[in-house]
Amino acid sequence: MQWTDDALVLGSAAHGENHTITTLFCREHGAMRAVVHGGQGRTKGAMLQPGNRVQAVWRGRTDDDLGAFELELDQAHSAGAMSGRLSLLGLGAMTELLMRALPHGNAYPQLFAATDAVLSHLHDADIFPVLMVRWEIGLLSALGFGLTLDKCAATGALLEDGADLVFVSPKSGAAVSMDAGMPYQTKLLPLPPFLIGRGEADLPDLVAAYKMTGHFLQNWLLAPDGGHLPEAREQMIRRLGNRL
Repeated sequence: MQWTDDALVLGSAAHGENHTITTLFCREHGAMRAVVHGGQGRTKGAMLQPGNRVQAVWRGRTDDDLGAFELELDQAHSAGAMSGRLSLLGLGAMTELLMRALPHGNAYPQLFAATDAVLSHLHDADIFPVLMVRWEIGLLSALGFGLTLDKCAATGALLEDGADLVFVSPKSGAAVSMDAGMPYQTKLLPLPPFLIGRGEADLPDLVAAYKMTGHFLQNWLLAPDGGHLPEAREQMIRRLGNRL
């Protein structure tokens, strides 16, 4: 059995004296694990840095076999994370989230393309955090936990018709308008306006956006399996908050 696919490296673990078991996010095959022979060596170890895009050839005796990857570096996204601590933490948060959230073998080609696009901006610490929080919303949607940010859950008023959407229900993930939400504001999450196309993302709104997506990532996506948000993500948000 054999297939070839574009892939992003998510992580590796030592296997024997010189090999690794590496997890890739493949465009057409989803999250896949296999042996990389010599993966602990200097050359292959550099290629296996999380975030790098590779061309992957998988070979195994059957579809259910662990099999082995042969990899060729396509784009060293991880190099962009060397531009600063914030980008390095963001890269770690994204790859860990995908490792924890993606079911084995399910293809998500649109999510793959979005992930690849965000990772290509790791070098730009002004743009990357905004792209990443939007990517988190896309991750939720791709895995069946989409947020409804274009319509008031209480009144049905639409964003496109000028609805003043300023809150998000922590239970339903749906937007709530100012008038409908004010009596319950202490129980609702703030909806940063840049997420619905209203203005640019300033730091307070960016931190609020991460707290909002973090609520749903934790409670909807990770907690049912006993998982937790990556520590790298928490450190990234703290660094953003320290800039306020």
